Amino acid sequence: MEIEHKPRDHKGSFIHQKDSEILAEMTYSKAGDTMLIIDHTEVSEKLRGTGAGVKLVEYGVNFARQNHMKLMPLCPFAKSVFEKREDLRDVL
Repeated sequence: MEIEHKPRDHKGSFIHQKDSEILAEMTYSKAGDTMLIIDHTEVSEKLRGTGAGVKLVEYGVNFARQNHMKLMPLCPFAKSVFEKREDLRDVL
């Protein structure tokens, strides 16, 4: 699954799209220069059950690691991924 980062001022998103249709998206708000607050994750019915939401969270974690940032998951879905996956918690 190919994921793109779409930064916009103090907000942004990680998206997966096909034929210009966004099929999966995780949005965030920036808190200073070192923190991203994950506020929403949405996956199209077309991708439900494929692990697309988890892949978005993993992408966000890798982005945070590469950019020496921390994540704060306010989104219930992202929060549940962190609760299940100890290997991702180093960015919290």
